[in-house]
Amino acid sequence: MNFSELIMFGAYLIFMVGIGVTFFLRSTTAGEKDYFLGGRKMGAWVSGLSAGASDMSAWVLMGLPASIYTYGMGKSWIAIGLFIGYALSWFLVAPRLRAFSVVCDDAITVPQYLTNRFLGKSRWLQVASAVIFLAAYTVYAASSIKACGTLFNTVLGVNATAAMYFAALIIVGYTFLGGFNAVCWTDFFQGLLMLGALLAAPLAALAMMPAGGQAGAFSGDFWNLFTGWKDIVSGMGWGLGYFGMPHIIIRFMSVKSQQELKKARVIGVGWTLLILTFSVLVGCVGRLFLGDAVEGSVVFITMVRKIFAGPWLGLISGLLLSAILAGAMSTADSQLLAASSAFASDVYRGVIRKEKSTDREMLWVSRIVVLVIAAAALIIAADPDSGTIMSLVENAWGLFGAAFGPVILLSLHWRKMTFAGAAAGMICGAVTDALWLAFLGGTGIYEIVPGFLAGLLACWAVSVLGGGASRAVEERFDKGVAAAGE
Repeated sequence: MNFSELIMFGAYLIFMVGIGVTFFLRSTTAGEKDYFLGGRKMGAWVSGLSAGASDMSAWVLMGLPASIYTYGMGKSWIAIGLFIGYALSWFLVAPRLRAFSVVCDDAITVPQYLTNRFLGKSRWLQVASAVIFLAAYTVYAASSIKACGTLFNTVLGVNATAAMYFAALIIVGYTFLGGFNAVCWTDFFQGLLMLGALLAAPLAALAMMPAGGQAGAFSGDFWNLFTGWKDIVSGMGWGLGYFGMPHIIIRFMSVKSQQELKKARVIGVGWTLLILTFSVLVGCVGRLFLGDAVEGSVVFITMVRKIFAGPWLGLISGLLLSAILAGAMSTADSQLLAASSAFASDVYRGVIRKEKSTDREMLWVSRIVVLVIAAAALIIAADPDSGTIMSLVENAWGLFGAAFGPVILLSLHWRKMTFAGAAAGMICGAVTDALWLAFLGGTGIYEIVPGFLAGLLACWAVSVLGGGASRAVEERFDKGVAAAGE
């Protein structure tokens, strides 16, 4: 066990918990909007980095470099698709979603926004959305917790399961205490740490190794970007997820002004471009620096520990490896909060208590849901048959993108869309994604692609066949467009 690395891990975790405690002490009079949306007072830097960090979990330091390292540049289509999708979400979704959510009765969750956007009198869409949230976020959070276990086991020799429980305790701790503000501010610092680590590791490795690196490190097809149309379609399909990823687009709703949103867009898109570029570079440089004998998921860990070997250099190693913790935590905390807010606001207050619950009651219900989801995610993560970190992320990402992506996108840009169309799109997208994964996963086409297309078609068809939106719904759309300054 390297005690220098242990010291840095400990310092980092204490800092994260400290942020949660700080916002807990400052939030004694906070209401539902403060806990779930930061009171719509978030600035450009925190919003921009938080949106990116909540997306780029530990897979960007472990899963994506592992794919590049193991299979070659053909897997970089994932990074290309993600960047294009993320950038488009800041232009096509962010400005209007922030404005529309305010116009739609100051909605503070994605399900609440969808119901209010179409003047829905029934709560079942909110309930159905919350159920998808709970299911998908439990799987998604499991991937982050599993990454923490892998990190502690590889670096410190700690039992992986025990490490998962410990990491979950820390994540739940500051999310439970500080809510949205704590999550965004921890994401801000975690985003800076992730960027620094991904910049430092490959550049330091390139500076240290002899010309040419490890002999025979690359196979003949390693640099082949065009490995087949399925890799291109599936890789680009990852970008579709951004249009409906609740824990990311909720950041758009939290920014304090449309002007601040434009600044946040530059920061968020720039950060993501650097993160994805250097994640791919880690996989390439890893082959040069380490050869092809390392297990893919630990290429970043192995590279950092080899570069910064020694008692004092272990402090630098520990700091850089804490970026994996940062990636895992920045995503898991956002997922836990998004799922708990959907249940507390859309199910508990919307159906069970029917507007009778107090703000204090709502906060404690959401905190209890955080504990329940974290417990379920731990069970999945600790199961040796639950799959790899990348596969868990892939499944949850596909379900969210297919269920909510078409609905969110059309709700912001199509005046004639109806409540029934939104419901049909969400259900058809989710069902198609699940069925494709179950029965057609072997085709090599990522299930988000057919799921997204099915959701898009269902939204359009049901809205048109139903006669289009009512005058009141169209007027609400027009108000949202005007509030966005368009």
